[in-house]
Formats: sequence, C-alpha cells, structure tokens
Amino acid sequence: MTKIKKKRRAKKKNNYFTIVHEQAILDYIACSEQSERNILYKDVIRPAFVEMINKIVFTYKFTNLPNVDSLKDECEIHLITILSNFDATKGSKAFSYFSVITKNWFIHKVKKTAIQLRREAQYDQISKQVELEHLTIYNHYCEERQKKEFMEHLWGEIRRWDKQNLKENERKVLEAIKILLERPDVIEIFNKKAIYFYIREITNLNTKQVLNNLNKFRLEYATFKKKWNE
Repeated sequence: MTKIKKKRRAKKKNNYFTIVHEQAILDYIACSEQSERNILYKDVIRPAFVEMINKIVFTYKFTNLPNVDSLKDECEIHLITILSNFDATKGSKAFSYFSVITKNWFIHKVKKTAIQLRREAQYDQISKQVELEHLTIYNHYCEERQKKEFMEHLWGEIRRWDKQNLKENERKVLEAIKILLERPDVIEIFNKKAIYFYIREITNLNTKQVLNNLNKFRLEYATFKKKWNE
C-alpha cells in the first residue's frame, strides 16, 4: 500500500517547473534591469517554459497542428509578452497560471486551423474551368519585380513615418526596423522570436516596450498593405 502511494505521489511531482522557477519569475517581474532579466529568462525561466509547452502539446495532442514547431516558438513569445502580468498575490502558482494560458493559446490555434481547413475545402470545390480562368500562372520574373516594387514603396512609407512626431521609444523601434530591413544579409533570423530579440538588443528596451511601440507601426503597415493590395 505504501509503495502504491509513493508511486501516486511521484506522478504528481513536477521536476521541470519547481520553486526555483517560480522564484525566478517573481525576480524577473521585480527586476528593472533588462540585462538581469535577460539572464533570468535565458538561464532559468526559458527551459521551464519550453518543457511546459512541449508537455502540453504532447498531452493534449496538439502535435497534429500544422507547423507545430513554429507554433511552439510563437507561444513562447506570447508567454514572454505576458510574463509581467503574473500576480502571485492572487493565490495562483506561476506554473498553473502559465500552463492554463498555454493550453488556451493552442486551443485557439486549433479552432483557427479548423476554420482555415473548412475554407480550403470550399475553395477546392471550385471547378477547374473557373480556376483556369481566374488564377494567374506563376511567373518568377513577375514575382521578383513585385517584391522589388513592394520594398521600394515600403521604404517610401517608412520615410513618411520617420517625419511624424514620434515618441522617443517609437523612434528607437523605427530605427531598429530600418536596420533590420537594410542589412538582412548580416542578420541571422530564423523565426519571429529572433526578430523581437534583435529589436530589443538594438533599442535597449524590454519586450513589453518593444511590443507596445511596435503597435503604431503595425497599424501604419496594415494601412499601407491594404492600399498596396488594392
């Protein structure tokens, strides 16, 4: 009987998200020095987050999602952006708080994927004749030219943003965007998460500040893209 109880307790034991990680999250939130925050996240918090995400993806069978590895990276970015939202005074543990958020984040992705698949199924029902009449034939030259023209117009738009009455942090983020666009050949960017880290390093702003000040340019870019598509 004793052995059975021990086994049951062992199953409940969490070896990858311990009191050490709980304390590291509290220290991260309390810390105002970005360099110290970076060390805390990289050395202590991130390994626990990565393991938690992997276990939730496996446990709830989110492995069936397309591009699941990229989604894991996106989920980690999401956790970084809300890291400071955790409030220990409300009684919940960091592990419970972030595991629920992670699970719900992937559930949202499952629903979004299901909607997309339904749309694709409807698209597949279009007759071949309609497809031949309305879909353009792939042309490498046209695609390259379109990319070039798009970037030329985008730079014109960025120069317009540059003339606006920007706040100090907004200007820092805009300068970082310009650096990343001007020198893509010397910067190794493999996913969205890396872009945030590069901007953070260039501007010396924390992740929340980067995201808040990026919002202005997201809206500006969305307007520009809509006009371009039209």
